[in-house]
Amino acid sequence: MLMRFARLAATLIGGGAFAIAVSAAAPTFWQTATEADFLKGDVEHLAIDPFGRLMLGPMATPVYEASAPFLWATATTADGSVYVGSGNEGQVYQIDASGRGRVFFDSDELEVHALAAVPGGGLYVATSPNGKIYKVDQSGKGAVFYDPPDAYIWSLAIDRAGALFAGTGDKGTIYKITPDGRGAVFYQTKATHAMTLAFDREERLLAGTGAPGRVFRLDAAGKPFVLFDSSYGEIHALRVDGNGSIYATAISGRAGGAGPADGGAPRPADPGPAPVATVSTEITSVAVADITVSAAPAPPAGGRPQGPASGAVFRIGSDGATDLLWEARDDTPYDIAFEPGGGVIIATGGRGKIYRLAGDPARATLIARADAQQVTALATDRGGQVLFATSNPGKLFRLSAARADRGTFTSEVRDAQTVATWGAIKWQGLVPAGTRVEVSTRSGNTRTPDEAWSDWSAPYVTADGSAITSPRARYLQWRAVLIGGGRAESPLLTSLTAAYLPRNARPRVTSITVHTPGTVYQRPFPTGEPEIAGFDGDTPDRRAAAQVQGGAGGGPNLGRRAYEKGLLTFIWRADDENRDDLLYELQYRREGETAWHTLKSALTDAIFVWDTTSVPNGRYTVRVLASDAQSNSPATALTGDLESSAFDIDNTPPSITVTGARRDGNRTVLAFDVRDDNSAVLKVEYSLDGDKWQTVYPKDGIADSRVEQFELTLPDGPGSMGVVLRAADALNNVASTRGVAAQGGR
Repeated sequence: MLMRFARLAATLIGGGAFAIAVSAAAPTFWQTATEADFLKGDVEHLAIDPFGRLMLGPMATPVYEASAPFLWATATTADGSVYVGSGNEGQVYQIDASGRGRVFFDSDELEVHALAAVPGGGLYVATSPNGKIYKVDQSGKGAVFYDPPDAYIWSLAIDRAGALFAGTGDKGTIYKITPDGRGAVFYQTKATHAMTLAFDREERLLAGTGAPGRVFRLDAAGKPFVLFDSSYGEIHALRVDGNGSIYATAISGRAGGAGPADGGAPRPADPGPAPVATVSTEITSVAVADITVSAAPAPPAGGRPQGPASGAVFRIGSDGATDLLWEARDDTPYDIAFEPGGGVIIATGGRGKIYRLAGDPARATLIARADAQQVTALATDRGGQVLFATSNPGKLFRLSAARADRGTFTSEVRDAQTVATWGAIKWQGLVPAGTRVEVSTRSGNTRTPDEAWSDWSAPYVTADGSAITSPRARYLQWRAVLIGGGRAESPLLTSLTAAYLPRNARPRVTSITVHTPGTVYQRPFPTGEPEIAGFDGDTPDRRAAAQVQGGAGGGPNLGRRAYEKGLLTFIWRADDENRDDLLYELQYRREGETAWHTLKSALTDAIFVWDTTSVPNGRYTVRVLASDAQSNSPATALTGDLESSAFDIDNTPPSITVTGARRDGNRTVLAFDVRDDNSAVLKVEYSLDGDKWQTVYPKDGIADSRVEQFELTLPDGPGSMGVVLRAADALNNVASTRGVAAQGGR
């Protein structure tokens, strides 16, 4: 449930506009060219249309500034007065047609969330958090008119007979109160809050609820019918246009997965009691903001947001069909109003933006931004001009139909990730004679612009490209001022591009994997004879071997794994903050040496296969050097490196020496030694007369040394027996020898 005076966290999507990222030797281009790009900035007296054009917009003229931080509800009367309900002191302001304002009524409550003009004069005032309705006469004197047992009164509506309907929380009850102050429950919604009330053209009551967000239609007897069962947590406002279409603003609730409320689709979790339940008279201010459900990038123009939205506007037609007209991730719709020409005005929170929906299909144009965080309520004065109330701070504005003569756009802050050298700035647009567009920049090394930033530069005079004069820094911001010069046509700004060159960052080699000797990988999707990835020489001692399906587990794209004796595969990972193209050099040194020898240079893939038969056996270390010289000038190119752990190279098989044979009863015991100069003896086997291979274990029981002694007891049998001994070292070098063992007879 999103309560109108709840303490909520406001989060605006950060991140830059569309950037074409290339290497550090060429500039990065920060381009602002679409509606989504421009909406990330701040506007003053400017409009942004669906085609991504920045133009002069209507004037938002201040009418009255209240002492209260929050203005929640508005009501207008025939004499041109505007009444505004506020918080946190529960006051109602009266502003006359000339803009003079005063405190009209001061309740004993903290918040005034709904107002309704009494037929014949006076005002109904709905308050919270003790849930009272006051009737205030034209002089500002009021008394409690109806006091239901509910905590919050969110909305009021009066029918043609003068009966007052009140939507309440936190039990979602709707009351009907007669003109003499007698009330009763009209409908229990089974929702947590009855947030908004209105009447359709047939004088049937409409109700929008929160937790869950639904639109009900109620007949004269209070019989309900659900017109719209939304996926949002709250229906915040309902308005009916001259054609009888119902417009509903919907707001996201908290994320969660509660079960169905009454057999329908799953609902967002009920966020529980409204935050004002804990408000006391000691509280002097309550912050209000909007929920931004996600910080994902803005959707493509004309498309729906990718992911949860913060709010939406729906239209329910006379045929009962519901259309989604507008949906936003960053702007929460609080209220809507209708223009004489058929446009729909949307008041939003987060950054105080006002949109106009027009056309078929409806397209949104940002027409104004208030100097406040939230635009909470809309009204229309006697002249047909739109009035809007704001919170943080509490102000009342009039939206003029006349176009402003001067407007300012301030971009989001661009983070170059490191101190950057600024390049050229250029823009495109349409500038009629007598009008102009002035573009300036400023820079700094803090994320938020403040007094420590540079001053705004002088306006750049060449739209086709001017060198940015702001000091080198990490952050950049630009500003465009559109000046109409009293002309009927507005200048247009359609795109702007700023170039910059980030400081070159050193490449990093983050890991080196030395694979088991003999492990190689075929190139993926080979044609003809499979090739070994990373190896361009002749394969030594190529022989058929069992192949297993596998991969490198990251790094380069590799095919099937295979075995090739004498080859050693290295795979590494490297990254570069500037996304430069990297070249690699692989070096090696033998243990005990200090000089590095180049094994291979100018490698573009992070894999290399070494023919180890080209070097003596021993313990080695390799080093990978990553260079960004391809993407930078010689003066700015940088290199990063990483050494591997030590590994052994051993291409020589062990030796087998038979040291003797003796009789042990009727059996023969064959004694032999296995020796390897570079690696441990791993496995020894024997075969009798070509029979299956059987393992022989060292005399000490563990095969872990370069020299191992063995005794093989041969089974008793007549005649002589052929014995084949086979030994393998830790690097899979294999040696064998053959002998004949004389056997005794029985």
